[in-house]
Parts: sequence; structure tokens; C-alpha cells
Amino acid sequence: MNALLAIDVAGINKHFGDKHVVKDLSLRVREGEIFGFLGPNGSGKTTSIRILCGLLTPDSGRGTCLGLDVLTESAAIKRQVGYMTQRFSLWDDLTIAENLDFVARMFGMADRRTAVEETLETLGLAGRRDQLAGALSGGWKQRLALASCLLHRPRLLLLDEPTAGVDPKARRDFWEEIHRLSADGITVLVSTHYMDEAERCHRLAYISYGQLLASGTAEEVVAGQGLHTWEISGEGIQGLAGRLRQLPGASLVASFGSTLHISGLDGAELQASLEGFVRESGLRMTAVSPSLEDAFIHLMRGGLDPYQG
Repeated sequence: MNALLAIDVAGINKHFGDKHVVKDLSLRVREGEIFGFLGPNGSGKTTSIRILCGLLTPDSGRGTCLGLDVLTESAAIKRQVGYMTQRFSLWDDLTIAENLDFVARMFGMADRRTAVEETLETLGLAGRRDQLAGALSGGWKQRLALASCLLHRPRLLLLDEPTAGVDPKARRDFWEEIHRLSADGITVLVSTHYMDEAERCHRLAYISYGQLLASGTAEEVVAGQGLHTWEISGEGIQGLAGRLRQLPGASLVASFGSTLHISGLDGAELQASLEGFVRESGLRMTAVSPSLEDAFIHLMRGGLDPYQG
């Protein structure tokens, strides 16, 4: 595919003291796509995002963000990027409109009043413009934070776990807005722990303790793990997860509602083990396609935390 690249970096490294937080990161994100960034807490996702938006300078590596050099043109990158942090970082004692006006002043926008009014309308905030930010629910704070990122009309949005702590409806509304922005040509890089959100992305990358372990579409990431998965159902399965983990060929056992998913890399070995197990226990086994969550947990198990003894 010859689409233009909004992000094209290679060999990016970042240390904090003796901790190697980002290790040889290479990432390519196409213009206008929604790119999901997955990984456990402490895996280097936030540091990587801050490097891409010009807030941090990498120790080494090369690449561009919006055609600008990530090593030497960080100030210019900041002017074209909207960055939404994990925590609400606007001012609780200002109204929605006052917050947006303050942000517009920081960007030195000549047409800030027009930009604020347009953003209030576009994000559905006009009716709440005089509400104090500190009095808003999590979903409305999230929408205000997104509005502040869009004021200066960025070409790239970097969203760091933007839906943490909001209700399902607010999450769904947020993602509808993200897809609208993508359709308008804005590139979105979003980190998330929610599998349903990851599946809404055009492509994904999985990072574990600074290293990129997998990337591609959701289907490609799942297929790349080479997992074979069976669903186990029947009476009394709740207490059997431990026994199932001991079976030859079983590398992953996870609860899915009233069933268990058992996955392994050697399909024949795992199938033979499970057939004997279900005969003895009276349970049922059904071959199923591994899910993105199966792949995610498998990748988490493979990523060793270097800071644990």
C-alpha cells in the first residue's frame, strides 16, 4: 500500500537512568488511519507517544512525524499534534468555554473565538459551555479533553488510554467521534486496554516493556500468534482452570463467561489432552477461532518484566 505515512520511525530508544524504557521501536502509521497501541502497564506506550508528539527526545533512532524529524523538529511537531493524556488535565474551576479559550490562547490562535464556538458545536458541548469542568461526569470531561485537543486543527491525534473510567455509552460515543475524525483525514494513534476498542482500530501494535512484539490488523495479530483454541463448557468448570493449565500443550486458560478458552501452540497435542480430559469429566469441547484477547494474553505471558527479580 502506497498511502502516505503520518508516523515513520525506526530504532527509537529511550532510557530513564538505568531503565531502557523504549527499545529499538519501529512504527509506521498511515495518514487517516486509526492505529491501536496495546501493551501492559509500564510497557513504554506513554513514553513512546510523548516521543512521537515532541514532548520527549529519543536517545537514538530516526524518523518523522507528519513529515517532521522527531529528533530536531519537535517544536513544529507539537503545533500539528493533539495529545490527550491519561488523566484529565484541564482546569476544574473554569467553565468548558473558558477552558477552551485558555487553550486557544496558549496556541496563539488568531481566530480563537471562532475556533472555540465551532469546537463547542462539533463536540456537542455548546449546551454545557458555562458548566465548571470540575462538575462534569467522566464522559463529559473526556469530551472536553478531546475538544481541547482539536482546537488548533491538528493533523494527528495521540490519545493515551482516553476512555479509562468512563461508562460504556460514553466510550461508544467517543469511538464514533474518533471514526468521524478519521474519515475527515485526521490520523489517530490510541493506546487502550479494551479489546472491543482495539478491534475498532484499522491496525494495531503490541508493545511489551519497550519492545514491539506484533503489529498488523487485528486478524493478522491473532493469526501471527499461531494459537489453537478450544472452548470448554459444562457443569462445574469454574474450578477446573488449574487442572486444565497442567495439561500437555496448554499454554493459556482464560474464563469467557460460563466457558473456558484453552489455547496452545501445538494443536494436535492440546486436542489429544483435552479429549481425554472431557471424557473423564463429562464436559464438552468445541474448536473455536482464537480471539484478540487470547492473542493479547498470550503476548503478555511472553513479555517478561525486566524490573521484576
